[in-house]
Amino acid sequence: MVLFQLGGPDSPEAIEPFLYNLFSDPDIIDFPFARLARPVMARLISSRRARKVQEHYASIGGKSPLRELTEQQAAALEGELRKTLDARVFVAMRYWHPLTEEAVKQVLAGNFEELILLPLYPQYSRTTTGSSLNEWQRLYKSRNGTRPPAARLVREFYEYPPYLDSMVENINEGLTRFGAADDVHLVFSAHGVPVSVIEAGDPYQAQIEATTKLVMKRGGWKNPHWQCYQSRVSPGRWLRPMLHETLQEIATGSMDPKSSRVLVIPVAFVSDHVETLSEINIEARELASHLGLGQFELMPALNDSPSFIRALAGLVHRELASRGSALDNAVQSQLTV
Repeated sequence: MVLFQLGGPDSPEAIEPFLYNLFSDPDIIDFPFARLARPVMARLISSRRARKVQEHYASIGGKSPLRELTEQQAAALEGELRKTLDARVFVAMRYWHPLTEEAVKQVLAGNFEELILLPLYPQYSRTTTGSSLNEWQRLYKSRNGTRPPAARLVREFYEYPPYLDSMVENINEGLTRFGAADDVHLVFSAHGVPVSVIEAGDPYQAQIEATTKLVMKRGGWKNPHWQCYQSRVSPGRWLRPMLHETLQEIATGSMDPKSSRVLVIPVAFVSDHVETLSEINIEARELASHLGLGQFELMPALNDSPSFIRALAGLVHRELASRGSALDNAVQSQLTV
């Protein structure tokens, strides 16, 4: 199995090259003649943004915890799978080590019979899952005359009941910090994307909103809940409302201090990283305090919680049982969506 993730800088020195890799991605930066201009633009953007981004990482210890957390997930998943299968789990990061190329080498050296690709993005977007799969497809080729095993894909899992159960479990754990919690605002925050991506047919926004509805129904809470987005990184129209706008609306729209308590739920992130630990837990928390919100809490990401690991293992077993179409036959048309 290969788990795909975004990746993150593992030192202050890695921040600028990490950003360069990010802004060099044709699935992120695309426009007429972009192939020629993209390297120059990526160098310019990464150089200009590096100092500000360094401040974010400095606030959480100087580096991203995403590699360690994803490797913990991989180890836990491999342990769960090996109860019934002879399985190995590798990690492929899109923009920093261990990069996709490293995972490809491990898979090709392993003489495996079957391969399942599992992007750790519950909801599909061409900017995340699509980008990771495009990179894999560019690199995963026959070597020394040996044809590698065909891969099957778990394209998304936002509707998968065990995944939803793991989300409900985490939210319930977060709500215990409030005592009586019936009035706590549940704020579901997801990474934003440009509106143009959605208008081009990307299903991300619809799947995010469906996730929120499914989790709320499964949890059975009567709390007020909100859907918002965060992490805008470029000019233009992005999905709204943004997290800060939602917090402002809660603060100004609540006349009862008891209803100004907030639990922020990362609905698109399965691992804690700079966007949860800095953008939400530090910046949004400071904004909430400034706005006079009564209590602000962040629900930790699923990380390697046992229920989430069991959900991932369930996805693998489901895929093996279905014996679905191989990636190189049926999923090619999905890779550039």
